[in-house]
Amino acid sequence: MGSPVTTEKPGRHTAPPGPRGSAVSTLLLDTMRRNMRQYGMLIALALIVVLFAIWTDGVLLQPNNVTNLVLQNSYILVLGIGMMIVIISGHIDLSVGSLAAFVSAACAVMMVEHDVPWVLATVIALGIGALAGAWQGFWIAYVGIPSFIVTLAGMLLFRGGTQIFLGSRSIGPFPEGFQKISTGYLPSLGPDTNYHNLTLLLGLGLLVFALAQEVRDRRRQLSYELDVLPRSLFLAKCVALAAAVLAFTLTLASYRGVPVVLLLLAVLLIGFGFVMRNAVVGRHVYALGGNQAAAKLSGVKDKRVTFLVFVNMGVLAALAGVVYAARLNAGVPQAGVNFELEAIAAAFIGGASMSGGVGTVLGAIIGGLVLGVLNNGMSLVGIGTDYQQVIKGLVLLAAVGFDVWNKRKVGS
Repeated sequence: MGSPVTTEKPGRHTAPPGPRGSAVSTLLLDTMRRNMRQYGMLIALALIVVLFAIWTDGVLLQPNNVTNLVLQNSYILVLGIGMMIVIISGHIDLSVGSLAAFVSAACAVMMVEHDVPWVLATVIALGIGALAGAWQGFWIAYVGIPSFIVTLAGMLLFRGGTQIFLGSRSIGPFPEGFQKISTGYLPSLGPDTNYHNLTLLLGLGLLVFALAQEVRDRRRQLSYELDVLPRSLFLAKCVALAAAVLAFTLTLASYRGVPVVLLLLAVLLIGFGFVMRNAVVGRHVYALGGNQAAAKLSGVKDKRVTFLVFVNMGVLAALAGVVYAARLNAGVPQAGVNFELEAIAAAFIGGASMSGGVGTVLGAIIGGLVLGVLNNGMSLVGIGTDYQQVIKGLVLLAAVGFDVWNKRKVGS
């Protein structure tokens, strides 16, 4: 008799009836290999949180400290999103810290010395960022000067502009509405439940969105007959995701609720995450960073894409400057110092590759949180700023070294 006929669809990976455990372990290893940097950083972030939670006797995870973590690192996370996209496209931007300082100084002069309404001043500030990004993008995309040189010149230019605006003085305070961009919280609604009710509702909405996204991604992979995690492991992943979202929601809701700047970060994360995953321009950015010559042959308008990447970076740098100024409640000459280094570190720690074409917006957030938790945790346990810089430098070196090692292993 002939062997039984299988009705399995071609291309779908299935395990033989016997060694099913071996097939599952192979699938898990393949999944980890494809997402090694992102999963690795998630695990590293979790370990760092656990380490400092134990080391600080739980102070790290207290609701007020978690909220302060978000507020203290918000502008670096904004810059990290933009920097990740720049690095994915195969470029670098050294000017973002100086541009953020220039914008914060411009906001201070407009609002304090010229009585410009804070909403209008914010819009003008974002416009300044877009113009600055367009200026740098023109030289990089259409003239062909390397981004390192153009943005290094921009760093000097914008830092000098900040000094011209402010000299050695600080300008403030700012209107209350402007301050709330960085220090405000969503209003409390509904009956007294000992929790911030609006935060609970937003957390529930985030949970539903995240789980729906996981299910949608799984169904899309199945429709293309790609390998997926077994149902039991997929359910375990969803349970872990739900537990993390609920724990974070309850932590915020037990204090003062969701900070306005966290809502802003969520909008940026969802918006740019969608663009980079699903929009044509996002795929073009990846293609351009992965192989510029092949992308051009495929019809990608490389100059326009590069130009738009730097315009976007300029707007996000301006937004980071607004958030920073609102938090300080003053425009100061020292604003933005080393912001570009923090943003670049967040991108590389979060999974960006030196050669371009690799990285995610979520990875930039994870990388920024790794740095933020390290800063906060080391400060809580009394480690000096000099040693903090050493440790952060070693973390960055390890992340980039891992990327190089992984590429060599794949290529061998």
